[in-house]
Amino acid sequence: MDAFELGPLVDECEKRDDHYLEFIRKPSMSVGLYMLAAGAVDGQSPHSEDEIYYVISGRGFIRVGDENQAVQAGSVVFVGAQVEHRFHNITEDMTILVAFAPAEYTNASARES
Repeated sequence: MDAFELGPLVDECEKRDDHYLEFIRKPSMSVGLYMLAAGAVDGQSPHSEDEIYYVISGRGFIRVGDENQAVQAGSVVFVGAQVEHRFHNITEDMTILVAFAPAEYTNASARES
């Protein structure tokens, strides 16, 4: 069984330059913690896998394709593979649980071969 406590994950994620910490990786999915400070620029580009974002804390907006959505603690957002998306107008530091299915970059490597 893989079981984790949020506090130590947040502590580890805060130390990383990219503010992303993958802590579960199985062929069928991967899960990580993503942190964005108030006013930060989210520089991510589309991923080759479907994603779900669960906002643990903080407040801002996410743009997915042509749609904008306010998000805050408790918000859940689905982003399909290859869809442009990014968080913006972050007004409170955000801590976000991110799940990819299948595991992040699985489809990217399959497409390159």
